[in-house]
Amino acid sequence: MGAPMLQDTTGTLADGLRDLLSARKATIGVIGLGYVGLPLALAAHRAGFSVVGFDIDRHKVEHINNGGSPMHTLAPERVAEACARGNFRASHDFSEIAKVHALAICVPTPLSRHREPDLTFIEKTGEAIAPHLKRGQLIVLESTTYPGTTQDVLRPILEKSGLKAGRDFFLAYSPEREDPGNPDFETSTIPRVVGGDDPATAELAATLYGQIVNKVVPVASCATAEAVKLTENIFRAVNIALVNELKQIYGRMGINVWDVIDAAKTKPFGFMPFYPGPGLGGHCIPIDPFYLTWKAREYNVPTRFIELAGEVNANAPRAVIETLIEALSKRQRKSLCGARVLLLGMAYKKNVDDMRESPSLTILEMLEARGAHVEYYDPHIPVIPMTREHAPLAGRTSVDWKRDMISSFDAALICTDHDAVDYRALGEWVPLIVDTRNAMRHVATRGGIVLA
Repeated sequence: MGAPMLQDTTGTLADGLRDLLSARKATIGVIGLGYVGLPLALAAHRAGFSVVGFDIDRHKVEHINNGGSPMHTLAPERVAEACARGNFRASHDFSEIAKVHALAICVPTPLSRHREPDLTFIEKTGEAIAPHLKRGQLIVLESTTYPGTTQDVLRPILEKSGLKAGRDFFLAYSPEREDPGNPDFETSTIPRVVGGDDPATAELAATLYGQIVNKVVPVASCATAEAVKLTENIFRAVNIALVNELKQIYGRMGINVWDVIDAAKTKPFGFMPFYPGPGLGGHCIPIDPFYLTWKAREYNVPTRFIELAGEVNANAPRAVIETLIEALSKRQRKSLCGARVLLLGMAYKKNVDDMRESPSLTILEMLEARGAHVEYYDPHIPVIPMTREHAPLAGRTSVDWKRDMISSFDAALICTDHDAVDYRALGEWVPLIVDTRNAMRHVATRGGIVLA
């Protein structure tokens, strides 16, 4: 797997690589075989490319090579099919980077404890690539980050190899747009934004993704492409903050915010529905806005609007708990301290096994800090894995979905509305349900339902 690298002048290097990409005779490498990287690797392979996926997790590499999927949202049959067809495999040997023609970097970009960008994974990946970088290769960063990262952070690391971007190799940026668990979209059907800082690189990146996805959207530079991704998720974060605030206002007025949104979205123009919840979760929306607020400080530009949205969303778990406290007091004549609370859903959104930045973790810790006895049920997350911010919760296990167990709780707090949950049974078994997702809208209960 993998043809010899091209070894000619800059123009010929670009022309030769473009021809290989257009003919789908290139070998594609993908670093980071998680929720972004593995679907991309499979899509590239399905398009006809030879593919090598790289990951430092040897267990994951072995699992993939045996036809398994490391995530609930990606069917193992897709991985097994790719392995069976050939020209697809995973590797933890980064020296094999020298054998690929184009390489996509799909590694995490979390925030530090001080809510500043943590580019450790990008930096270490660049350092792993540099010793094996060859002339004529295309390197594409997909990880979400602030404008300037590709050129100011990744490029100098790669150029430690002695090769120069734009002359010896080509460096581009294309933000990932995966939505795990969404049945309406997959990698190949989601338009791809691509940016390069010179015409040859931009054309090569567009050629690569043009073979894999249905539509490519070229933009002026890597920084522009980086800004596109941040803008998409800041837009969502701000609008979610708005409906979370409206939920509090309308709730005090006795108005159901879900009814308001359902009616408002019938307008065929000028309105886009967003929905409230117990807080932000996932690898994008809780994190990406702060990449821009951090970078904006360098230019002495305030980001009050973004920061206010972050404050509203960060306060959502506290607001949910206050609703639970009030409901227990009024309907059960109980205090939160000593109450048995079932937290329904540990994943950050429905029908996935992804817990990154899940507000359920924060809510669980806050409830226990106030003296509640808390258990959780999640059909997709039987055991809470180790997380950086919530390490003490690692190893906690989901309760069994049995009447005797579920009916032992004073209240259930719905944080994630998984389809696999029997909400009718929940309504029969638990005397009080606090619902942050409107999951119980059409379900009769023996007790009460409080929207939070």
